[in-house]
Amino acid sequence: MGDGRDLQPVEVAGSSDIPAVLGRNLRRLRTRQGYSLERLAKISGVSRAMLGQIENGKSTPTIGLLWKIATALGLPFATLLDSQETRGTVVLRHDKAKILSSSDGKFTSRALFPFDGARKVEFYELRLAPRHLEAANAHAPGTMENIVVVAGAIEVRPGTEPPSRLDEGDAIVFEADVPHTYRNLGDREAVLYLVMTYVETVG
Repeated sequence: MGDGRDLQPVEVAGSSDIPAVLGRNLRRLRTRQGYSLERLAKISGVSRAMLGQIENGKSTPTIGLLWKIATALGLPFATLLDSQETRGTVVLRHDKAKILSSSDGKFTSRALFPFDGARKVEFYELRLAPRHLEAANAHAPGTMENIVVVAGAIEVRPGTEPPSRLDEGDAIVFEADVPHTYRNLGDREAVLYLVMTYVETVG
């Protein structure tokens, strides 16, 4: 999962505090691992200037940049967006959902779980515009993706493997620690559910 077009900003619905939360978390997680901005920039491929802007809450990065940073830190994606600890039963209202979107709106990702810290499994709803191709960067080693198609028809291609066509109701499981793509094959929006499983939870 991710947006390879790193120059396009991400719009976040229902999450006006995301830049500040992201900045605090990135600084805390980076320093906890003993990384300087220069070191993190080198291993993530994200410039030092951009990392500094993110930490200061002055920039909202693309989905692709967030994945690069999370992978470089060896952390689940949602850890960067953790806003508070959640206990007990949680109802996630659609109108207050945290939705990451490319600026052209052709790819959106809605978290179907609270951003409440590191976790081993994450659950997302993905939406792809008609005929849209979404390129995702490689995730942390051992990361698995399990996708089921709810509406439409898509093509998934992990790494250099042949692409797999999935129609409504079809599912796929693949190793997501290589670059991979999702393509909407139809003339209507495709809706997918994605379960992301990490090797281990980083505390």
